Amino acid sequence: MIDFAKIRAIDFHTHAEEACGCHTDDGYDELQSTMAKYFGAPWAHPPTIDETAAHYRQMNIAAVIFPVDSERETGYRRYDNYEVADACAKNNDILIPFASIDPAKGKLGAREARDLVQNHGIKGFKFHPTMQGFYPNDRMAYPLYEAIAEAGVPALFHTGQTGVGSGMRGGNGMRLKYSNPMYMDDLAVDFPDMPIILAHPSFPWQEEALSVAQHKPNVYIDLSGWSPKYFPKILVQYANSILKKKMLFGSDWPMIAPEKWLDAFDKAEFKDEVRPLILKENAMRLLGIPT
Repeated sequence: MIDFAKIRAIDFHTHAEEACGCHTDDGYDELQSTMAKYFGAPWAHPPTIDETAAHYRQMNIAAVIFPVDSERETGYRRYDNYEVADACAKNNDILIPFASIDPAKGKLGAREARDLVQNHGIKGFKFHPTMQGFYPNDRMAYPLYEAIAEAGVPALFHTGQTGVGSGMRGGNGMRLKYSNPMYMDDLAVDFPDMPIILAHPSFPWQEEALSVAQHKPNVYIDLSGWSPKYFPKILVQYANSILKKKMLFGSDWPMIAPEKWLDAFDKAEFKDEVRPLILKENAMRLLGIPT
């Protein structure tokens, strides 16, 4: 198990990827290589869960890690949640496993979610509305949300623009409209006890994200996907003040390495008393880990 007293940070946003060669016929490898160029990532194929664990172990950083089930919308075969859970269990000294289920699976997805939490160590769920092709407040997703809320674990949502499909023909079919963080305001009302994380600086809807996080007690923001040197001024302002207990360190590994994010964070204009909250303490509280 993770020794949270000894790790220096918790990265709340990392991606689980299969070994090279699993997607030779569905276009996913091309998508990943295009994204790597977009982010300037130094690899041809993203690292596996074991490789991710080794890197984070070396950095002494715990990592929330998840796949994205976008199979219905994109045709990219899903990385099976049970395989992810098993791989993370072998690296449970450093990895915190989240799962991903297409909300269109309805009651079937809800059943899987309950089983994953109860029997396979899953600690939360990741949604990517743009990749999964749904509005987060669509009622068809509510059976899955109900299962997550009953389990008492967080739901993490991609918000804002995405590097997925950026620069590809037609944006590779990705529709940005689904990822406006204001849709999560409905979820925060309808599921007031379910922790909700808005992933990334939510460009072009940054103020909407800040508004929802300020207004709803169960809504948090992870700071992944951008180098802190590019954060909007208003985001840093809120992180240093009224939302200082709502902000979470996230890198977006493997597109952004945690050490690269942390180096930029060291140089950014965050108050000294806020830094440990963002890097570790807020995540521990959100995950129900005693501090």
